Amino acid sequence: MKTRHSFIPFVLFSMWLCGGATLRAQDPIIQTKYTADPAPMVYNDTVFLYTGHDEDDAYSFKMFDWQLYTSTDMVNWTDHGTVATTKTFPWREEQNGAWAMQVVERNGKFYMYCTVQGNGIGVLVSDSPYGPFKDPIGQPLVWQKGIGDDIDPTVFIDDDGQAYMYWGNPNLYYVKLNEDMISYSGGIVKIGKLKTYQEGPWFYKRNGHYYLAFASTCCPEGIGYAMSGSPTGPWDVKGYIMRPTERTRGNHPGIIDYKGKTYVFGQNNDLLFLDIKEHRERRSVSVAEMHYNPDGTIQEVPYFKDVKVEQIEHFNPYRRVEAETMAWGHGLKTARLDDGGIYVTAVDDGDSLVVRGVDFGKRGAKRFRACIASEQGCAVEIHLDSAGGPLVGTLEVKATGGMQTYKEMECRVKGAKGVHDLVFLFKGSVGKDLMNWDYWCFN
Repeated sequence: MKTRHSFIPFVLFSMWLCGGATLRAQDPIIQTKYTADPAPMVYNDTVFLYTGHDEDDAYSFKMFDWQLYTSTDMVNWTDHGTVATTKTFPWREEQNGAWAMQVVERNGKFYMYCTVQGNGIGVLVSDSPYGPFKDPIGQPLVWQKGIGDDIDPTVFIDDDGQAYMYWGNPNLYYVKLNEDMISYSGGIVKIGKLKTYQEGPWFYKRNGHYYLAFASTCCPEGIGYAMSGSPTGPWDVKGYIMRPTERTRGNHPGIIDYKGKTYVFGQNNDLLFLDIKEHRERRSVSVAEMHYNPDGTIQEVPYFKDVKVEQIEHFNPYRRVEAETMAWGHGLKTARLDDGGIYVTAVDDGDSLVVRGVDFGKRGAKRFRACIASEQGCAVEIHLDSAGGPLVGTLEVKATGGMQTYKEMECRVKGAKGVHDLVFLFKGSVGKDLMNWDYWCFN
């Protein structure tokens, strides 16, 4: 069931839409689903963000699958849907329990290390970062039965080719993975509990330093980190990347270098609190830029909503753009087409979809085309910069014969020149479920 904004957050959001998106603080980067446990990976000049998925009606942990989103500009994200579920593991009987994971690439294959809650850590493999992922061993990779520590895997391949997997709550463990990435040698090494360490480790190396970022101090949890000169420690806990705050309860870091900048991903309840103020396990992933000191230590990052991530490159509208690509779309949902693609759904009167930093060029756009399915018909208003900004075109959506009967339709555009945030504002007398949207482009 799609809920609406509570009054105060809705007013603030409306002020952003009417006053210009550039004034907005950094909100959760995915709004069509609740997402958790971010695991970013850079591949082929693209950020692949794998996440867990809290169900819309979750009170406690209700997680059945893992999702994938991609971006090349760090503000507009494309939804690729579910890439694996607990049912992908044939030895898993219960559907719930798709907890934290991480994906790494080696020799052209992609390995996904998943917490299968209550049954340890499993591994999946694919020939593509988009999946499909399959279980190559038919059993958990790690499961210390009766202990309960085996959650939150993080994997890193060192310069010498040796791969390591760390994990654990409340104790920290590691193994040395074999080159096949689906087995290990030398047994499980227990490090124990580092100072302030709680769970959710993220292991990486940068400029000769080894780092473990982790959910730190409880509760609420911030993001802490430790450093070492060796991939196996000893680990020196340095402090916080982001301090604990009552605005979030749990956390889980993921860190990447991308196009000359460093980013830290985490999670919070900011999206949930747009609708209700009571705590539920319905988390959302956010991101912030992170900086290092000359000695390799990390400068403390303000809370996600207190910073703003700059767009790395402008967005090109003169190509087929999947409708599920957006910077903001709270209230909208996505679903999977029969051919495996994703579409935008749950489109109600007054909803909007925002794409940031769109470059229409000096000559500007002349026409807009979209592939849409609709039972009753509706309209898509095309605005610049905000929902109250200049109206440059209106697409009159005719009934197509059903919500899965897609047809291309187009309209004229006037005044769309230069770089602007692009806001699609949906209008329809039927009020709810106006249309399903597959893709769009300008020309």
